[in-house]
Amino acid sequence: MTDAGARRTGIALTDRQRLAWIRLIRSDNVGPATFRDLINHFGSAEQALAMLPELSRRGGSARPIRIASVEDAEAEIDRAHRYGARFIGIGEPDYPFALRQIEAAPPLLAVKGRPSVASHPAIGIVGSRNASISGAKFAAMLARTTGTAGYTIVSGMARGIDASAHEASLGTGTIAAMAGGLDRPYPPENQRLFAEITERGLAVSEMPFGWEARARDFPRRNRLIAGIGLGVIVVEAAARSGSLITARLAGEFGRLVFAVPGSPLDPRCHGTNDLIKQGAILTTGPDDVLEALAPLSQLDLPIRPEAEEPVRDGEGRLPDLPDDSMRARIVDALGPTPVEIDDIIRHTGIDAASVYLVLLELDLAGRLYRHAGGLVSILMAE
Repeated sequence: MTDAGARRTGIALTDRQRLAWIRLIRSDNVGPATFRDLINHFGSAEQALAMLPELSRRGGSARPIRIASVEDAEAEIDRAHRYGARFIGIGEPDYPFALRQIEAAPPLLAVKGRPSVASHPAIGIVGSRNASISGAKFAAMLARTTGTAGYTIVSGMARGIDASAHEASLGTGTIAAMAGGLDRPYPPENQRLFAEITERGLAVSEMPFGWEARARDFPRRNRLIAGIGLGVIVVEAAARSGSLITARLAGEFGRLVFAVPGSPLDPRCHGTNDLIKQGAILTTGPDDVLEALAPLSQLDLPIRPEAEEPVRDGEGRLPDLPDDSMRARIVDALGPTPVEIDDIIRHTGIDAASVYLVLLELDLAGRLYRHAGGLVSILMAE
């Protein structure tokens, strides 16, 4: 593969826009999908921030919504700069290209290292923390060979397979997806590896600086791995392994899933063997990976309509807010069972813009659940 696969597209945010983006994503009840919808509806993060109190109130919130302050956002930016890191928005050139395509991609990433590493097609390699010697060697061989072929290796910097993949690809390009803040690398024993990655490769996180990784943060980290790569290779994974979450997410994102077979007597291989039974690409060497990835790495993959702001600050549109009767009809159409937004539009006969705005109101009030595949449901009153 040649550098034809390298991609750098997008428009840089201004400092003012970046500050507003950090404030918006750090405010209560604003996740990636909500962030995208707010920007798309109101044209800029600044105007979305101004609308948050009213939207939350109209959605039925019992208390005022907490909005991240200018001071807090400036402090986080300053902390990042002092740490040698910075923030990249989803519409900017250095944002990982394939990650833009996934549903509810992170609007902002904190990054430290060489952003150019993310401009090349990537492949994820994940697996057991308690890796066998042969498993770790095989992961390193896969990383080294695919890296030499032009692919960036992305993993989660965990012990075992992850660490082996990172170490083997330091010279060709590696990305560490972090579960906590960039200044809180985990696990502690991989501090030296983290330092090498940030010097020669790239570390990324969607979590605030100072955030200590918790158990529930690791699936979000796995989502980054699955989203950045065109595929993911699983080497040694137990039946209830976090690596299987990465593989599942990769499948949901339309990525290729590779699995290295292992002994049926080794519990560390039960998950990978099951993946093969479910249709994952059986992988016994790097050629299996390179042959399957070759067509994908040359494609101009479609980008989801994620949040992008115009070059000039202050531009945007303020749509009319739905009236109470519209809101009542939309709320009545919702229930605890997840439904598609298009079904809500058809069922109520209300225009799409108004439906999306009411869903935003409910979301900001903490009453809406967002599910995989863009489905939504409502928290029913007791």
